[in-house]
Amino acid sequence: MESLAREERVNLRSEIYLVADSLGELINGKRISDPTASAALEQDKADLDQIVKYIPTWVKVAVAIALGMGTMIGWKRIVVTVGEKIGKSHLTYAQGAAAELMATATIGLADFMGLPVSTTHVLSSGIAGSMAANRSGLQRDTLISILLAWVLTLPVCIFLGATIFSTALYMTLHVFGIP
Repeated sequence: MESLAREERVNLRSEIYLVADSLGELINGKRISDPTASAALEQDKADLDQIVKYIPTWVKVAVAIALGMGTMIGWKRIVVTVGEKIGKSHLTYAQGAAAELMATATIGLADFMGLPVSTTHVLSSGIAGSMAANRSGLQRDTLISILLAWVLTLPVCIFLGATIFSTALYMTLHVFGIP
């Protein structure tokens, strides 16, 4: 069997992705009236998604380790910020429960609609909302810090990822001489 050239593989993967996406739109839009045909298309979409929508195991492990290490190192700062520094008074049990219920509903709705959402952003917004509704007052400096963290996270991660990848690629090709 002949293997595909790199450009052909990229093009084939893009075409498979587009076909799977189009099948999803047909299925979700209820445009197929025959239940047998709809079920067949759902199976075809699932088969195509397995080809193009996957996460390698090493990526899952690396992300799990990074999240675990970050939580082990920074848990106390996160808890103190969320529980004590967003509002001018400490978070009460009722405010915490209200914020958690709102976060649960928001995250569930986002999942149902297929939208990406940050649980941390949703929960801290829920806490700020419960503080504002209870007229407990909000600490402006903490809210600005949280907002800046939200805004800067993506560009900083892009920059760090590109830098680490470029460094590793350079070292692989030039320092270690691995083709």
